[in-house]
Amino acid sequence: MAVSGAIVVGPDALGRSVAIADGRVVAVPPAAAGRLACADGMIEAGAVCAHTHLYSGLARYGMPPAHPPPAGFVEILQKVWWRLDRALDARSLRAAAYDYVARALIAGTTTLVDHHESPNLIEGSLAILVEACETLGVRALVCYGASERNFGRDEGRRGLAECRRVAASPLVRGLVGLHASFTVSDATAREAGALARELGTVVHVHVAEAQADVDDARRRGAAGPLERLFSLGALPPGSILAHGVHLDRAQVRRAADARCWFVHNPRSNEGNRVGYAAALSATERAALGADGWDADMAEEEAALERLARENGDAGVDGRLAAGQALAAERFGAQAEPLAPGSLGDLVVRRDGAVRHVVVGGRVVVENGALATGDFDSIVATARVEATRLWSRMAAI
Repeated sequence: MAVSGAIVVGPDALGRSVAIADGRVVAVPPAAAGRLACADGMIEAGAVCAHTHLYSGLARYGMPPAHPPPAGFVEILQKVWWRLDRALDARSLRAAAYDYVARALIAGTTTLVDHHESPNLIEGSLAILVEACETLGVRALVCYGASERNFGRDEGRRGLAECRRVAASPLVRGLVGLHASFTVSDATAREAGALARELGTVVHVHVAEAQADVDDARRRGAAGPLERLFSLGALPPGSILAHGVHLDRAQVRRAADARCWFVHNPRSNEGNRVGYAAALSATERAALGADGWDADMAEEEAALERLARENGDAGVDGRLAAGQALAAERFGAQAEPLAPGSLGDLVVRRDGAVRHVVVGGRVVVENGALATGDFDSIVATARVEATRLWSRMAAI
């Protein structure tokens, strides 16, 4: 039986129980707390996907390949992802978000840090994402990745204005997004930093994902994209820097000393052939993300371990835990997972498989099935909307 609100999960196979009330772990549960038995399972903290794109949720349903094949990273963006985001409308975005969130929860991921773009659907786009997250019950940090790559400065201003519209809730916090240094002017980057400070939040931005970002910053007179963003005041403490592939260890340490977070996205980096983010081992403030791939963080961690071995990188331990600390920071919670005062997000596994998932005290996956929505209906809608989206992309 699904339970919500105050709940005690356990005892598990090790005799451990976790009590949650008002969305946080508590030392002593209320007397009327519900119970979720798991004597044959193991309780663990929910996983955090520290950088992703919910708008990519329909890609699994047969997205047509680009012809001719893209020659490099910038062409991948231009021929694939920037065409997809321009084709999004409210129906396709909603279907993508519900499908992505549902699959993330079933995989045991309890927090998603999203970075959104839909240049023909800016106003109201984040409300669609928030609806999916709150309905299905995932914790989320959301932003619109402001850019000038399609419609110039006005597009950047509208993207930042969309970030302003996100209202904090028990499950959702807003960030301020920039797509990447190479797609924004100095003015837009400055405005993003100023808005984040005004709202008491941080900036979420792609940094040095590919050499093209570095080359662009140097053409603008900066040593690199990181230095450019710092010089413009665009990176308040706590800001989230996705990728960092083309940074050196000194640059990573500088950003970490400024209390920024990095997010390693190993499967995406490999797929886009941009390189391996070796320098992130210079800091413990490096979390793990999926960058639009399925938010199954066990799969992402396995890819990280494989690529780390191939690249002789011994410094990748603790990246899932870093994501949990990042989420706790943004929600003002105790950083140690499952300790009193921490976020009430956990997973019960049996023989390694996800059995139950609890987010903020609400059971969102029970006996391996989504408990907060009709998964089959979500998938059916996604298939229909994917076909429509591919048609829209073909016309761009």
